[in-house]
Formats: sequence, structure tokens, C-alpha cells
Amino acid sequence: MSFWSSYERSVRHGGRCHKLLVRRARCGRCRSSHALVPSFCLVGRLDTVEVIGELIAEVVKGDSGVRPPAERIDVPHTTARDWVRRFARSAAVMAAGFAAAVVEVSGLAPALAVELARQALEAIEAAFDIVRCRGGPAPAGMWTFASLVTGGRLLATTTNPPWFVLGKRRFIAPVPQGH
Repeated sequence: MSFWSSYERSVRHGGRCHKLLVRRARCGRCRSSHALVPSFCLVGRLDTVEVIGELIAEVVKGDSGVRPPAERIDVPHTTARDWVRRFARSAAVMAAGFAAAVVEVSGLAPALAVELARQALEAIEAAFDIVRCRGGPAPAGMWTFASLVTGGRLLATTTNPPWFVLGKRRFIAPVPQGH
């Protein structure tokens, strides 16, 4: 991979939009280019991953509906509703992928809730806790970690599972097709 070009995108944080230069890298073998999205961003989302993640966590835990947290962070409730729906749509894959990472790193299987969206949230929390406890540099927050693991595609429109590589092992969630 070598740097190829860049493009400008907007990122909203704290109610203000900021311009960000996103670098692209190109594979010498296949000649395809890839955006190197910063860990605090998600592909196709204006808001930072921590803002999106905290809203999703609040809604999934049942603390409130979508409207109160959306109003608090000054985001249209329809946007917030879309975040929660996309998270719920890929919850089974996320739960399995992050739980597999927990098992590989710690040797212990996390106890997860029954409801899928809550399972995904708890699996992300467990994976982040395990990685943070292992020492060394850790991402700034749980949702930044989730963005890193999923390559910025935590809420992407495609249903590709999260990827996570430890040594030579690649984790792809064992979820049947059609879910």
C-alpha cells in the first residue's frame, strides 16, 4: 500500500462541523484504493463515532427512546433512529464477531443478553475491556475501538461482518446467511 490521494469530508462534533482531509492508499497488486478513515469517524456518517455510539448505547439499554438523546446532542431524531436501526440490523453479526474476539484474547466467553442489539453492545463492551486490560496502547474510547475493529463500517449499509485479526487468525462472525 502506498498513499495515493485524499479527499475532504465534514465531521460534526460538539454541534459544529469541521473539515477533515482523509488520505487514500492504493494497493500495488490489485490497484484498488482505500480510504484511511480516522478511528473517530464512521464511513458515511457525519457525526463522530463516540457521539453515535453513546446515543445507541442509551437507546439499546432502554434508558430512553431516540428523541430525548437526539435532542440533547442536537441531531435530527430521524438520523438518530437510522443509527439505532442500522446497529440493530447488524447486531447478530457484531455480537458474534466481538464475542469471538473476547474468547480468542481472554479464553473466556462473555455472558450476553438475549436481545440481539443488547448482545452486540455487551460484546463490544467486553472486547474493549479485554483489550484495555491487556496493556499497551488502547483506543481513546469503546466506540473508537469498535470503529477500528470494523474498519469504520460499524453502521455501514453493507452487511459485511466485522473483521478482527490476531496473529494469522481472522475473525468472521459465525452467523447463518439470511440474518
